[in-house]
Amino acid sequence: MFNNKTAKKVNGSSSAQSPSLNMISEGTNLKGTLNSENDIRIAGKIEGEAISKGKLIITSTGVVKGDARITDADIAGKIEGNLRVSGKLNLRQTAIINGDIYTKTLVVEEGAQINGSCHMGVEVTAKVNEAENKVSAKFKTQEGK
Repeated sequence: MFNNKTAKKVNGSSSAQSPSLNMISEGTNLKGTLNSENDIRIAGKIEGEAISKGKLIITSTGVVKGDARITDADIAGKIEGNLRVSGKLNLRQTAIINGDIYTKTLVVEEGAQINGSCHMGVEVTAKVNEAENKVSAKFKTQEGK
């Protein structure tokens, strides 16, 4: 009568995957490219690219000096570089973007700063996805070496 299905356990853990989050905490500095399949939360500083197929969250203390290519983003901190978002970009009132924005959807709170050009729409999303595919292929090639 009732569905009593339970998640299969592998090595004592559930096979259902929980969301994964990569965190760069306040006071942490990272130089280089951060490439993740999952969400990224930055409260510290990154000098280099931030690439994710998940969501990028930059807190009010977070700084990215370099380009970012992600699916969705919620920005309260600072980005010094181009921002390519294939989905939705939320800019909080403390956000500062020093670079160009490419996104499908943009939500901007009063007080957020954009010092660059903004490109929006489906065509932009197609170009962002194309760029992401090229980057993914590049990293897969490098991992194989």
